Amino acid sequence: MRSPARRAPRDADSLWRWATLSPALLLMAALGLLPVLNLFVLGFFDVRWTDGGSSWSFVGTRHYAALPGDPLFRASILNTTLFALGAVAGQMLLGFALALLCHKATRGRVFWRAVFVLPVLIPGIVIGAMWKLLLNPEFGAIAQVFEMVELEPVDWLGEASTALLAVIMVDIWHWTPFCFLLFLAGLESLPRDVYEAARVDGARGWQELRYITLPLMWPTIVVTFVFRLVLAFKVFDEVYLLTGGGPGTATEVVAFTIYQRFFTEDRAGYGSAMAVAVIFLIFLMLAAAAAARRRVQS
Repeated sequence: MRSPARRAPRDADSLWRWATLSPALLLMAALGLLPVLNLFVLGFFDVRWTDGGSSWSFVGTRHYAALPGDPLFRASILNTTLFALGAVAGQMLLGFALALLCHKATRGRVFWRAVFVLPVLIPGIVIGAMWKLLLNPEFGAIAQVFEMVELEPVDWLGEASTALLAVIMVDIWHWTPFCFLLFLAGLESLPRDVYEAARVDGARGWQELRYITLPLMWPTIVVTFVFRLVLAFKVFDEVYLLTGGGPGTATEVVAFTIYQRFFTEDRAGYGSAMAVAVIFLIFLMLAAAAAARRRVQS
């Protein structure tokens, strides 16, 4: 057992660390929790703006009870789920494939890294304007390519059947570099001796990928998936700039719906209840991902 004389300095050091870190921790907790608490409380009130001020009237759980019956909210949840799953799946697959190619490249690795990373550096407003022009059915570059091969141009953003798919493809193009960077960092940190031992035993190509690379990369894959899934559920700028939630409710996502409730319809209480419900769903996803990771590790 350690003597009290040795234990005392360590206890004092630990106390000093907590004392010096506590102001920053309290500030971060306040910045993270107070807005959520304010949203939760605001969801129990009906807020109206009159004569330059706000009037609050308590409505209980009416806003929260109305959410399941709101067709626009249900459509936004469905569209957001489809968008998140489709976009993240495409980003993960493309990002991992590009990371493997760049990792195994012997020449021009710096050049290809710079090329693959470029889309994520472009501001969202520029991406929206650029892709809206590219997808224009009359004079867009994609429509011109269709005409060159004698195909009928498609109104990607104006048709309900293709609008969400078009937004998903734009998001894949935009955020695949994020997955690429994380996967490339994970691949370059893998131990080389494991691969050398596997090659001695006769492992090649697909066997290395299946039995060595994927198991060793699994923690990086899970972290990347969770990061991108949470961010995909918060998508707003691409929908706002490309389609404005239309046509109809084809690209209506939860962030855009909440924006409309707050700033277009001036229904802050109902919008707050909607935001709290979305936060709760995201926490459920994070809990499910954590449980899945523990199950895999065990």
